[in-house]
Amino acid sequence: MMMSQEAAIKSDDQNGDHSGVLAADGLSVGERPKGANRRKFLGQVGAAATFAAGALASPSVSRAEAIGDSSNSPGALGPLADVNNHRVRQAFEIRMAEAVKDASLPAATNLTNGDEARYADKGGTYTKGLLHDSFGRVDPKAYQTFKTALNSGEFSDFQKIIMGGTRTLNGPQAGLAFCLVALDNAQFGQPQVPPAPAAASHQNATELLEHYWASLLRDVAFTDYPSNYLAALAAAELGSQPTYLGPRNRSGQVTPDLLFRGAFPGETLGPYLSQFFLQPTFFGSQPIGQQQVTYLPNIDYGTNFAEWLDVQNGIDTGLQNQVDRQLRYRRNGRDLAAFTHVDVLYQAYFTAFLMLAGIDAPLNPGNPYNDSRTENGFGSFGGPDMAGTLAAVSGVALNAVWYQKWFVHLRPRPEAIGGLVHLIKTGQGNKTDVRLSDVILNSRGLQQSFNKYGTWLLSQAFPEGSPTHPAYPTGHGTVGGACITVLKFFFDGNFVIPNPVVPTSDGLSLVPYTGSDAARLTVNGELNKLGHNVSFGHGIHAGIHWRSDTDTSLLLGEAVALSYLKDRAKTYNEPFTVKLTKFDGTIATISNQ
Repeated sequence: MMMSQEAAIKSDDQNGDHSGVLAADGLSVGERPKGANRRKFLGQVGAAATFAAGALASPSVSRAEAIGDSSNSPGALGPLADVNNHRVRQAFEIRMAEAVKDASLPAATNLTNGDEARYADKGGTYTKGLLHDSFGRVDPKAYQTFKTALNSGEFSDFQKIIMGGTRTLNGPQAGLAFCLVALDNAQFGQPQVPPAPAAASHQNATELLEHYWASLLRDVAFTDYPSNYLAALAAAELGSQPTYLGPRNRSGQVTPDLLFRGAFPGETLGPYLSQFFLQPTFFGSQPIGQQQVTYLPNIDYGTNFAEWLDVQNGIDTGLQNQVDRQLRYRRNGRDLAAFTHVDVLYQAYFTAFLMLAGIDAPLNPGNPYNDSRTENGFGSFGGPDMAGTLAAVSGVALNAVWYQKWFVHLRPRPEAIGGLVHLIKTGQGNKTDVRLSDVILNSRGLQQSFNKYGTWLLSQAFPEGSPTHPAYPTGHGTVGGACITVLKFFFDGNFVIPNPVVPTSDGLSLVPYTGSDAARLTVNGELNKLGHNVSFGHGIHAGIHWRSDTDTSLLLGEAVALSYLKDRAKTYNEPFTVKLTKFDGTIATISNQ
């Protein structure tokens, strides 16, 4: 039942140059107790496979013992000698074959930007929720308890972390969870997840500058960007930065219409918002009109230092988002932020699946039932399979990115670096070890923000600012990259979405989109766009994630999904070969033949 890695998934960058994992504190994962156990476990899988394979033929070894279960409870499995059913044996062989192939791949290269070791005050490292002093610097003892827990991975050590308020850390131990389908968390890394931009770098400053401009445009409809004065200023200043990573036109310019877009294929076509975020559909018999609850305009948070400091300490400010009583179609940055503030893990992508099914979008040409006159897909290659796979891969992707966030990069949130900007601009730069780039300190966007808010802090869409987990990469983006890849696996990515629409600037209605590129809005392009809409909504528009967080996370999610689909390929009875277009435009092939 063994099949080659190439037979299961043929992809240009499935495996890069892999060596040891380097965490944010400069220690390899092999030097940390929990990481060492993880890698030792992976290294022993080959021996376990040999034992398990032999156990199948040995009547004296119980099935429970073969899978590492020493339980003697009444529910324990019977002797392996009884496992003479062809299907049961075949299922075991498939599982073992995939597990051994996955374990044969080394842990990925995971390099950090070095900021944790670079700054004694940890000003370039995530510390939100821990105890901080009056300048926003983390308490050394609190930080040590934090690092002790991360290095040991022991539940008891996480309970000893010294916190600054009542807000708790957002599930770091999920990064240490194991998954029985797809590669292990420690096997994802470069090239999909390079080191995050260093806090003092020009790139980090450019990404922060983008945040300040986005905060000023939070209540401007995307359709109004071409005629908006601030959008023109933002485009000009961002376009002047060599380290700006957003899309440009053929002349190399950033135009207002290109602001806050992703750069994957199809993302610069059509309206800013993906058709999957606009067009109505059905959830069974229930209509989904795509209108949503949003927040009232011109109410932002974190713009005075006392409030900002409370948020860094995890203290409840008592403030709440003010809800707009009018349901609206998503039309600006605040609407996207509001959606991502309360969305269910894979909500946007499940809705996209419903829409694709509702418009009878053709299936991927590799679907084995495309030419069948006697059958259709259902539990495999049909609607239930699609829905279930979206849910399953989301959890795998989330744990993979949690490993990167907590146990590798520990990148601080934009709001934290905004606090450093405040210290420097108010003559207190000696209170931080970090020296930020003049790209942000002398920028027009920063000055415009000060003119509006009377502070150098970065305004936030939510009272609590960011969630209490590190920035890099994003959970929304990694789940998005995984779900988008699954949808490309099941549907024809070249299908042009009919009857495109765009919201009015007040978000009260939809009107036909009649741009010259209306006939070029494909499933793949609009899925790519949806990924950035969601993750930038939670990030750039809300003020809580960096651009590179999202770009990296989408690629990580794609890698997770390809690994997941590869591991599942042999479980299908139907012979198939499916090709899909990746974010970089190359083709990945999933096959069980």
